Amino acid sequence: MKHEILEKNIGLMALVMMLAVSIGGLTQIVPLFFQDVTNEPVEGLKPYTALQLEGRDIYIREGCVGCHSQMIRPFRAETERYGHYSVAGESVWDHPFLWGSKRTGPDLARVGSRYSDEWHRAHLYNPRNVVPESKMPAYPWLVEGTLDGKDTAKKMSALRTLGVPYSDADVADASDAVKGKSEMDALVAYLQVLGTAVKNKR
Repeated sequence: MKHEILEKNIGLMALVMMLAVSIGGLTQIVPLFFQDVTNEPVEGLKPYTALQLEGRDIYIREGCVGCHSQMIRPFRAETERYGHYSVAGESVWDHPFLWGSKRTGPDLARVGSRYSDEWHRAHLYNPRNVVPESKMPAYPWLVEGTLDGKDTAKKMSALRTLGVPYSDADVADASDAVKGKSEMDALVAYLQVLGTAVKNKR
């Protein structure tokens, strides 16, 4: 009859349900914090260069993650189209990670080196120039936007406190590495590195 007490008391039932879900969730999540496969970078992974890091910020600013995921699920339909499924070790230095779940456009987790820089520039300037049926908006202002690099070193220093292995030289040279480059240069540099650490692994 104890179950009747639980079933008739909505507050008590809600409390027991939250407790059960919390215990179940913790038993699945906590072990991941101690597994190398989720905490260690994949072999060959390198931190973003200063230009790639600025490009990533432009990617976030322009809302690209709203239409493009960066996480290939381990299903045949996805791996045949995009390549090797995504692994946690690819994203250990991404703050915030950009896995996403929306796919108005294709997944970009393995787009690095798939197209030339010129293709990306033409596509970002006006997607219909290279993909006539594309619904993606054009980003012509990226050609005119110029990076000044004043905050790049600060960004790298902040990421270093989170475990990204930037050297003192990386931080010191960051501003000069991006100053005068266009926002288009930066975004293309970012896109060209996506997924390249494990791209050819099967």
